[in-house]
Amino acid sequence: MKALVLVTSLLLAGCVSATSIDAPIAPSLITGGIADNQPAAAADGMTLFRDVVYGHHDGMANVYDVIKPANPNGSAVLYMVSGGWVSRWAAPETRLAQFRPLLDAGITVIPIHHGSAPRFKVPEAHADVKRALRHVSLNAATYGIDAKRLGVFGGSAGGHLSLMLGLNGDDGDPGATDPVLRGPARIKAVVAYYPPVDLRTMTGPNERFPALDFPKDQAATISPILFVDAKDPPTLIVHGDADTLVPLSSGKSIYEALKAAGVKAEFDIIASGDHGFSEPTHRAQAGAFMANWFKANL
Repeated sequence: MKALVLVTSLLLAGCVSATSIDAPIAPSLITGGIADNQPAAAADGMTLFRDVVYGHHDGMANVYDVIKPANPNGSAVLYMVSGGWVSRWAAPETRLAQFRPLLDAGITVIPIHHGSAPRFKVPEAHADVKRALRHVSLNAATYGIDAKRLGVFGGSAGGHLSLMLGLNGDDGDPGATDPVLRGPARIKAVVAYYPPVDLRTMTGPNERFPALDFPKDQAATISPILFVDAKDPPTLIVHGDADTLVPLSSGKSIYEALKAAGVKAEFDIIASGDHGFSEPTHRAQAGAFMANWFKANL
């Protein structure tokens, strides 16, 4: 059967496909943490790896996509698909315009989906994306990228997860039986839009953000502000001064902590910018800051 449109779901555990728009869909397997799906040609000479399974939760697959530009430079940016720690799936083709500044610069983009609220909470989302980072590093050669030139980017909850990956890296557990867990989780550059940085003040029952309803004694383990040290990678914080959901003071606090630790950091404020940068001009301005940061630091 020919597939005109690739339709996938996080509920299809273990089914990974990497096909062209008009090619037969075939499942792929994960063996020992190695991605076994095949690349597919896309528009503008780009290459896609669709729905790479990097782990499972309660029988459901956790996946990422790889969007490789026509003229890759070997670097890659992991994009945290997360708003309120809800991680909504979308076909990678629909994200091309969003990532055009990075793709045009030769940077491969890897949208990562984590176990989503309300079923899964913030600690689980963090564990998922950290595993995804290890899986990407393990398979870097397959994607034509350098595991030492990985950036991470996200907004709001995605910004929180980006900071956690960047500021809480490690080299893996050499004694782990799982080959993915033996791999490194290291980031070279971070961009975070309007991130919450201290979950100690946020944890508990929350009707709007159920991912925050987890034991308070876990909050310190996933609060980026507590992981700042001199070894952290270059980090850009972008925040609007009209943000009424995550206050400007949150972005400012992590920026000041990074600067105090001697980390290369920048704090770009979008005048009149709200949470989510709903104005197209604000999104474009933030996108330019983000793309330039990765061009300079990857």
